[in-house]
Amino acid sequence: MISWYGSFTYGLCVQNQVVTVSRAPSQAIRGQAAARRAAPAVRFSGKMSMGRGQATRERILDIMEASVLEKGFGATSIEEVIAEAGITKSGFFYHFQNKNELAREILQRYMERDDALFDDVFSRGRELADDPLHAFLVGLKLLAETMSDMPQANPGCLVATYSYQENLFDREVRELNRHIVFHWRARFRGHFEAILERHEPRLEFDPDAMADMVTAVIEGGLVLVRATGDRRILPDQIMLLRNYVKLLFEGDARKPAGGPG
Repeated sequence: MISWYGSFTYGLCVQNQVVTVSRAPSQAIRGQAAARRAAPAVRFSGKMSMGRGQATRERILDIMEASVLEKGFGATSIEEVIAEAGITKSGFFYHFQNKNELAREILQRYMERDDALFDDVFSRGRELADDPLHAFLVGLKLLAETMSDMPQANPGCLVATYSYQENLFDREVRELNRHIVFHWRARFRGHFEAILERHEPRLEFDPDAMADMVTAVIEGGLVLVRATGDRRILPDQIMLLRNYVKLLFEGDARKPAGGPG
């Protein structure tokens, strides 16, 4: 869905196209990101420590990710990655045992960057509003504003790319890809469960289905941006989603709560 660079620079579903956000990450957010990188429950197999040669390792990941998004996993060879990185074959295998390990590392890094962005925008929403509904609405607005600065060229989303070519990956890569989708569902479901504690929906409501809708809006917006070249589509879709959530809940609070509308 979304990628993250260095000092909290965001890139939408692509690692070499980035959107800079002026706000530096808080100490708490940096700590959360570091904790996720170290947590064995989230990380699948692959090297857990960058070790020496970190810059080379990152360059290999960057080249592979850009190529996979541009033309697919099957059409990207280790030889062309080695040539572009300016390393030897033995240098490549020092960092990665095979192409599937490289694919896992790219996908894991991708999820961590998504988490960092979502942690930031929605934690800022909670800082601005005590009510979970208002905090979520603020977070969606901040996300839309961030996406409005997306570069014109957007080659796509890694999770979608891996899904279309999953027969090329080993079991662990496929499991990680599915894990990311369920991870998104759990993240957004948590927001809706908090909202339900304070607000009664106007219509029948399934938190899992609504969480999937958030993912579908973002992913669908990415497809439309790429197909049309109109980068306004994604932030517009996020704001329409925000309006739907607002209409679905506002006016039926079980408990009085203040916050921005």
